[in-house]
Amino acid sequence: MKFALVTGGSRGIGRAVSIQLAAQGNHVVINYRSNDAEAQKTAALVEAAGGTAELLKFDVADKHAIQTVLGGWIENNKDKPLEILVNNAGIRKDNLMLMMPDSDWEEVLHTNLDSFFYITKLVLPSMMFKKFGRIVNVVSLSGVKGMAGQVNYSASKAAVIGATKALAQEVARRGVTVNCVAPGFIKTEMTEDINEAQYQQIIPMKRFGEAEEVAEVVGFLASKASSYITGEVININGGLHT
Repeated sequence: MKFALVTGGSRGIGRAVSIQLAAQGNHVVINYRSNDAEAQKTAALVEAAGGTAELLKFDVADKHAIQTVLGGWIENNKDKPLEILVNNAGIRKDNLMLMMPDSDWEEVLHTNLDSFFYITKLVLPSMMFKKFGRIVNVVSLSGVKGMAGQVNYSASKAAVIGATKALAQEVARRGVTVNCVAPGFIKTEMTEDINEAQYQQIIPMKRFGEAEEVAEVVGFLASKASSYITGEVININGGLHT
């Protein structure tokens, strides 16, 4: 059994990834920010899938909370090194750049980009020591091609892609892989405000994706089967952009 941390694991893609990793035999540490009921529901679904789970509540946008809560967990669980990390937590605050408040830029960058740095930096030492690690960063179609109205979100996800490619080269010889999955339009709480019928016309597969379809790819990248794949971005968008 390996220990896996999934950020933003209480709902959507994070929940599907947690269930997938549990089905693969991993113990899943589910991070979430505030929704206790949904986090507990995810933990129950993980256990129903035959896995084990525990909840770790902290805001990934808060550097101090990361160091205190996650750092404390790592310090108190030295016999349970995290060998799989899925940086999934993220937010959107869409607006045209000319109308975007500074706070929306800063909050999106803190949540989507800074969290990658501070969380990965804490988890990485044990992976390097064990000479095994799987880091999977959930980015977005917006980070690959850019999306109007999402300058902040696109910037944050594109930055994680660049960081992924750089880090992959730094840690490859220690058996640690670092990859991205870039979902397009996926049916989750984050896309509830998007008119699916409108966007179906531009998606070659004529539908939004399911969270489980993303989770299957994450599960592969988190497994030993992906041992010679690193620094890659796998697009999951129904053919919308390659």
